Amino acid sequence: MHIGLIGGIGPAATDYYYRGLIRALAGTGRSLDVTISHADSATLIGNLSENNIEAQTETFLKLIDRLMAAGADCVAVTSIAGHFCIEPVTQKSPIPVVNLIHTVKAEIQRLGLSSVGLLGTKTVMESDFYGRLTSIEVVIPEGEDLDKVHNNYVEMAMAMSATESHRETFLRAGQQMCDGQGAEAVLLAGTDLFLAFDGQPCNFNVIDCAELHIAALAEQAKI
Repeated sequence: MHIGLIGGIGPAATDYYYRGLIRALAGTGRSLDVTISHADSATLIGNLSENNIEAQTETFLKLIDRLMAAGADCVAVTSIAGHFCIEPVTQKSPIPVVNLIHTVKAEIQRLGLSSVGLLGTKTVMESDFYGRLTSIEVVIPEGEDLDKVHNNYVEMAMAMSATESHRETFLRAGQQMCDGQGAEAVLLAGTDLFLAFDGQPCNFNVIDCAELHIAALAEQAKI
């Protein structure tokens, strides 16, 4: 199956998806058929801050039309921030949308979790992941830690690399959510968080939402 990716938001996350799909199909005997269409991150950030679902939906639908014209059979948005409008995009898309939120909810159910913590942008955290994690308890960093996580995430995503200070901020917030707020696992609810967590030791359970999404896309690619 030909996979269409809406990328660019941000570049490091897009590369994470691309490399992840290549790894997932390595040794399967199937070649990767993928096309990436570039979305403007400034446009997304502006629409997200204004909760302009209609404008971002139209932006994504135009990119989906390009991907479909290139032969894509299904499409995915390589950004958790971009999923703030994923429901209308899914409803209006001419080809199937592989929805990250649905994938994450299925994994939470499979693991039997009753409480999770969130790390990501302030909007993602305060919205309980866009109001879609309704069947479980959701906890987020408290007090000034909420702004610290948000600011460090944005800084890291823009730089496309994580510093030790970024890692310490995320690890401290994650540990507090598990030890003090009852989270059984922490969702990396920002695609670029792999920059801080990939290959790094961690003392609490972590679920990389982007990694789950990549795995779901890889299954589609094998069809």
